Amino acid sequence: MSDERRTHRTDEPPEAGPARASFMNVPGAVVETRRQMLVKVAWMLLWMLYLLYPASDLVKGGHSAVAQVLGWGCLVVFVSAYVLLVIFRSQAGMRPRACQVIVGTMIALAVASSAVLGGAFLTMFIYASVCLAVITPVKHALPALVAMAVLTVATGLLIHAGTDNTSTFALSAFLSGVAMTGMQRLVATMKELREARAAVAHLAASEERLRLARDLHDLLGHSLSLITLKSELAGRFMDAGKDEAARAQVADIEQVARQSLIDVREAVTGFRRPTLPVELAAARTALSAAQVRLEAAPELVDAWPSLANEEAGALAWALREAVTNIVRHGEGATVCTVTADETWEDDGGRYAVLQITDDGRGPGKSQPGNGLSGLQERLALVGGRLETGPGERDRGFRVRASVPLRTVSAPAPESSEPSKAS
Repeated sequence: MSDERRTHRTDEPPEAGPARASFMNVPGAVVETRRQMLVKVAWMLLWMLYLLYPASDLVKGGHSAVAQVLGWGCLVVFVSAYVLLVIFRSQAGMRPRACQVIVGTMIALAVASSAVLGGAFLTMFIYASVCLAVITPVKHALPALVAMAVLTVATGLLIHAGTDNTSTFALSAFLSGVAMTGMQRLVATMKELREARAAVAHLAASEERLRLARDLHDLLGHSLSLITLKSELAGRFMDAGKDEAARAQVADIEQVARQSLIDVREAVTGFRRPTLPVELAAARTALSAAQVRLEAAPELVDAWPSLANEEAGALAWALREAVTNIVRHGEGATVCTVTADETWEDDGGRYAVLQITDDGRGPGKSQPGNGLSGLQERLALVGGRLETGPGERDRGFRVRASVPLRTVSAPAPESSEPSKAS
């Protein structure tokens, strides 16, 4: 967002968002592209820097040529098994049996290389313990890690690596495995939360469809029944030669049909109008996919329960537009904050204010695009205003939408006079 190529515009092709997200990996999510896989493997390989200890031992430890070839071969196979495990665990149809074979191979390499080449290769037990924690169910993880620590101690004592070195490697292997077990549980919880958010958004959309179905049933059921009845009555009058009475029934049919068309249009307009709860649920899903955390108070969903439909819909459009803006153009953003407030303006009017802020690089010198311009026009139709600019301390981008806080008036009592159409 800070340069001219990353502007706060929403008329960019939709591919811009996925292109940015392709470099990101949500913990526990299935890797969908090769680029994401390469990024994940690259991050995992950073932890392999600790294998410099056995590697330096091969260079400076005075081993024979055969031992050096064996040692380097063990390290290459060990790292390859580690990368293969990462790839298998990142795919949708991961193979548990293959993962077990890989971890078993890593443990065997750790034992064999330590027994042949010395205590420097006890470092491999730490990686083997972490991989064991990855594939072991949580309820069986602790016994498996204890057994791994015991195996580390036994190997260290067998090769006379020293009590200090052996205890250090065994404790590191156990604690690293426990930490990975906790991470696995956290990843599982995050996955459940993503599924729950998607379910909430789906249920909100389903509830809106059910509301439209009920409204259409109530509106058209009565109107079509009345049209059918009056059509039959008009036919009888025409058969009886009562032309004036038949014309009156036809006029009533036209009036009922026109009113039904108006009612259907109003119902469909209400269905197409976004609502704040639905847009908030959709925002959580969209921002989560873009590695941006949404911070919004739970009471934000019912911030203005009596706000008129047009004003509430304008605020929902503001939230949708701001979130789309962050997903597509919020370079460097990690947190999106949504707040609701009320304010009194100089003209004496009371306004509902919805503010969306991210912590990215900001808009730079770019100008608002068509999306924000259209949002400004939409807010102006209901007497509202749109303010955009840098966030606090000139960091990020802020969208502030305000609409008059006019509540829905009570419906007028129906007239007791009988309808002409009845």
